[in-house]
Amino acid sequence: MEEVRQNWYALKVFYNKVFEMEDRLSGMGYETYLACEKVQLKGEEHIQAAKKLSRLSQDNREDHRYIRQGPVIFERRPMVSSLLFVRASEGGIKEISEMLKGPADLNKPEGFVYRSSDWQDFSVIPDRQMTMFILITNSGESGLRFFSADELSHFQKGDMVRVTEGPLKGAEGYVRRIKKHHRLLVSIEGVVAVATSYIPPQFLEKIADK
Repeated sequence: MEEVRQNWYALKVFYNKVFEMEDRLSGMGYETYLACEKVQLKGEEHIQAAKKLSRLSQDNREDHRYIRQGPVIFERRPMVSSLLFVRASEGGIKEISEMLKGPADLNKPEGFVYRSSDWQDFSVIPDRQMTMFILITNSGESGLRFFSADELSHFQKGDMVRVTEGPLKGAEGYVRRIKKHHRLLVSIEGVVAVATSYIPPQFLEKIADK
């Protein structure tokens, strides 16, 4: 039996419900990715989170925006507001798109799936672009900056390079000059781009444009 092709897609989720949507899609069997930074909570934030997690635990429920490691509590904070990625088949993404429209009688959509530039199809994210985006956003590096697809037109595209050393080793992208500094930029076309902080030139090697 032929295996059904799975692709990455980008979702815009409304009403600050990106974590709820992440849980819902995971419960439906879909692989998801939400770019988050992990922030350790302290003081009053820690106390309030601990109380909330205790109440949820008593009801056998979870809140996946928090990560508890012993007495330490971390909060997952989205790097790009309302942006969630999902891996699905062609039929699966149609199901998700219909779900995002919300109940017909309420006329209150919960979000949408990004479409191609001609608006005819859902925009498929190439695996390579998604792999590089995950590598960058999961690296733990500080100083990341995010740009919309429209904002990228303001920056001149430079050489295609690969990072050879450091936490971002293996990442590939374009060098762009942003506010007087050369940064490595990885783009998911039509959706978002992430730019790293400064990377020493000796840690970069020029590669053929793909």
